[in-house]
Amino acid sequence: MTTTLASGRAARRQTMRRIRPRRNPAVPLLLALWTGAGGVLWLWWHNTPSVADRTAQVLGAGRITGLLAGYLMALVVLQMARVPALERRVGSDRVARWHAMTGRYTLCLVIAHVFLITWAYALQAGKDLGYLVQQFIDLVTQFPDMGKAATGTALLLFIGLVSIGGIRRRMPYDAWYHIHVLMYAAVFLTFWHQIAVGNEFAVEPLAKTFWYGLYGTVTALVLWYRIITPLRLNLRHRMRVEAVIEETPGIVSVLISGRKLHRMGAEAGQFFRWRFLAPGMRFSSHPYSLSAAPRPGMLRITVKAIGDHSTRLRDLEPGTRVWAEGPYGALTAARRSRGKVLLVAGGVGITPMRALFETLPGASGDITLLYRANSTHDLALWDELAAIADERGARLMYAVNSPDGERPDISAESLRRKIPDVERHDVFLCGPPGFAQSVYEALRGAGVPARRIHHESFEM
Repeated sequence: MTTTLASGRAARRQTMRRIRPRRNPAVPLLLALWTGAGGVLWLWWHNTPSVADRTAQVLGAGRITGLLAGYLMALVVLQMARVPALERRVGSDRVARWHAMTGRYTLCLVIAHVFLITWAYALQAGKDLGYLVQQFIDLVTQFPDMGKAATGTALLLFIGLVSIGGIRRRMPYDAWYHIHVLMYAAVFLTFWHQIAVGNEFAVEPLAKTFWYGLYGTVTALVLWYRIITPLRLNLRHRMRVEAVIEETPGIVSVLISGRKLHRMGAEAGQFFRWRFLAPGMRFSSHPYSLSAAPRPGMLRITVKAIGDHSTRLRDLEPGTRVWAEGPYGALTAARRSRGKVLLVAGGVGITPMRALFETLPGASGDITLLYRANSTHDLALWDELAAIADERGARLMYAVNSPDGERPDISAESLRRKIPDVERHDVFLCGPPGFAQSVYEALRGAGVPARRIHHESFEM
């Protein structure tokens, strides 16, 4: 059985109004971040009169690594705040990559800071490296707020450990997610010793004011976008499960009703983080894309059962309360720069592509959708896609395994054969990482510029 939603003409008109000239907000953001880092370096240099001897060199290195670690900690939390300017314009997956990279640099700087400062104080006491453990204990017990800093550093090390690829992949998503939230506690605990014992903040009152302003702003953004905004959204729209419908074996659609849902600001291609207030699911929040354009009283997600949370969706009862955060993601019509568009979906990656297929403005023949699945039985939402294609004069193609299991050829040559002017298209791509990478390479080989291949991963 498949769900069928009403025509998307109204959604296409709304999408056309939202399309704006293309721009890359990552550039000014990165410039601002590097300017801040430059300011931190200047502050250190301004307050470092000499690095002539070994002790001064080690101490200076310890101070600068600490300052940079403190600056990056604020950025790590900012990247967790789900600020719309980042999530919707830069892209959630790109922000997630920034967060992971910044977190790794922060952890390395924290480790270097602890080692170098401890070593510097040992040198001042006339001791060698063998005295480091005792010197570290002395620092923690004798200096203000150092006990908090040590606890926060231990939390950072723990979070870094469980975020290592091999360990992360073996952990349940919910366990990893809740451990990751400990980052807030780690940053809070390590902040106070920066102000209490940091030389730069003792001699430069403006530096202390800037540091309070930086951390205060980030804290305000977290409180607003992680707590207050979701609370307002859910109190206003009061969402509940309307129905759960099996699309294909292992894939279900969840229809979610509520008040004035079209005013949530969601666009085709975006996703929410969903929490279903049912037994065993209350403390789990997972990202799922909209599989249709928002309607005034209805949203829909379509999910493949690949884990405990997604498997339980099929058992949701109508009337179950729903808590959502979002919308997030930048895989929207705003990325479009050409008249012709190719949508490529792999597996359950069809969900945002189906919404875009319905809503992207275009004349007959401008929109093409290529759907990759293991078999025709796995082509979820196919009847809807076919109806949309007929209504819009769009092209709809699928690529499935042969009866003997041979995978279809999706290469530069096959793409050029099926879509002769593929290099003149914008391409929206969604699917498993391996599939997305192979299709990306095929598109590049077919002459599609990288700037016109739009991909966003929702595995966060």
